[in-house]
Amino acid sequence: MSSRGGGRQSMSELKLRRLLEHNQRLREDLARPRVRVSEASASLIRYCKTTKDHLVPSVWGPVARADDHYGQQTPPCKCTIQ
Repeated sequence: MSSRGGGRQSMSELKLRRLLEHNQRLREDLARPRVRVSEASASLIRYCKTTKDHLVPSVWGPVARADDHYGQQTPPCKCTIQ
């Protein structure tokens, strides 16, 4: 019978350890900084209005060749004429 009692004790210790670990994860989750949805939405709208997207020229207009990060970058010619 003592072996069964030892098994129950180790099983209960295992359950306790799992509960403590889960409780710790919940505490960490609770301590995580939160932002209200309205604040996050306003921040996203502000970012979209102020950050130019060169892939949407219909909204931002044509992009100068020097400012186009997505266009083909042609290296300068290194030809020499003798």
